[in-house]
Amino acid sequence: MRTMLFSCVFGLLFAGQALAKESMNVLFIISDDLTSTALSCYGNTVCETPNIDALAAEGTRFTQAYCQGTYCGPSRASLMSGYYPHATGVLGYTNPRPQIGDRQTWSQVFKDNGYYAARVSKIFHMGIPGGVLIGGDGRDHDGGNGADDVHSWTERFNSLGPEWKAKGDGETLEGNPDGKRPVVGGNTFVVVEADGDDMVHSDGMTAAKAVELLETKRDQPFWLGVGFVRPHVPFVAPANYFPPFKPYSKLELPERVAGDWDDTPKAGINYKTSVNMKMDERRQRKAIGGYYASVAFMDAQVGKVMTALRESGELDNTIVIFTSDHGYHLGEHDFWAKVSLRDESAQVPMIIRVPGKKPAVCNSFVELLDLYPTVTSLCGLPVPNHVQGKDISPMFDNPEYQVRDAAFSVAPMRKGFLLRTDRWSYIQYKEDASGGIELFDMDNDPKQFTNLAKSPEHADVVAEMKKRMKEKLADVRNNDL
Repeated sequence: MRTMLFSCVFGLLFAGQALAKESMNVLFIISDDLTSTALSCYGNTVCETPNIDALAAEGTRFTQAYCQGTYCGPSRASLMSGYYPHATGVLGYTNPRPQIGDRQTWSQVFKDNGYYAARVSKIFHMGIPGGVLIGGDGRDHDGGNGADDVHSWTERFNSLGPEWKAKGDGETLEGNPDGKRPVVGGNTFVVVEADGDDMVHSDGMTAAKAVELLETKRDQPFWLGVGFVRPHVPFVAPANYFPPFKPYSKLELPERVAGDWDDTPKAGINYKTSVNMKMDERRQRKAIGGYYASVAFMDAQVGKVMTALRESGELDNTIVIFTSDHGYHLGEHDFWAKVSLRDESAQVPMIIRVPGKKPAVCNSFVELLDLYPTVTSLCGLPVPNHVQGKDISPMFDNPEYQVRDAAFSVAPMRKGFLLRTDRWSYIQYKEDASGGIELFDMDNDPKQFTNLAKSPEHADVVAEMKKRMKEKLADVRNNDL
């Protein structure tokens, strides 16, 4: 009898261990302010990103992925909570917990189901650069936690670095036409070719901590969020990442057309432009070079994390996601940074490697909001009823599969709303469109130079898209909050 009892107990323990082993891990890597156009796997021929490219070669690369908010706060609150920004009302730089109550965030579902759930650096919003500054006490710093949600994690780790105060060769490019302005902090275009190695900086520390966590053997499966803050301004990276982009004068500026803003509503002219930033062409080229150097630095950190995952023996039992919270303008239309609802700002890179699935390129529309239900479902966990995203897991077997015919994004500080279909990019400002409308034919005008909103022959298209937008906003607000 004792032998039988021992055998039963041993069998149960073994079964439990086997079940834990079969539970897929999740490695979620998110960059900050990264446009897909800066990655070589998305076609950039100047900025090489070999580590992200390697992940894309093994996973599914999405070419039409869109964020739900075109700046950090609402985008991150949305993808982690499972709600659109206008469902929760989190349109700024706060955590969604007061709005969602005891509803589970994405990582919290895993934590509550026996996973080790940890984040390193920025997953929910943190003010950059102040929020990751050593000794910083700026907006939402909280010791580096920013607007984080403690209920979402088993453990959390912050990576505080020198940011714009790093020693090296620095220049403020924005609001500095006479060259007398010192290197400054805040949301300012600054380039610093920094002294020292990767470990001087927040992202170097983040990669090192992520490597340490991946090397730690534990009985639980893991959900690990790794948040890199580059290429968010300031464009700070070790000096050795800059030579491929020098001299900066060789870097090409994007195509511009005369009178580009003439048919653009006032709300559609981005908050940062070459004009109001007082950046001449020399400074614009250097801004692109600094951005690319920051991307190259971040890519190297992704490589360290992926190497650790491979060496841990868990690669083939881990879903790996790489993305960004939104895109970024690099001078298109003389626009810079985020907030705009043009494709450069609203579109994001998204690469997902699922064990056992063949590499692919998927041109179907997906949203960051879809990550929560998709990955949760792939891991065999229950998806909470409140989640507004869609399960895109069939795309990993059939990249032509579609779950939506349009992507939806918002720019709350401009009261802007985007519906992006295959043919049309429709943007309206204010919910009744009284702030202006933009309509671009993405087949014939993919760079979005000609606004067709006032064209009589497109009146029916505008009316239809306006109707669809009203229906979408009603659907967004039809939730359990």
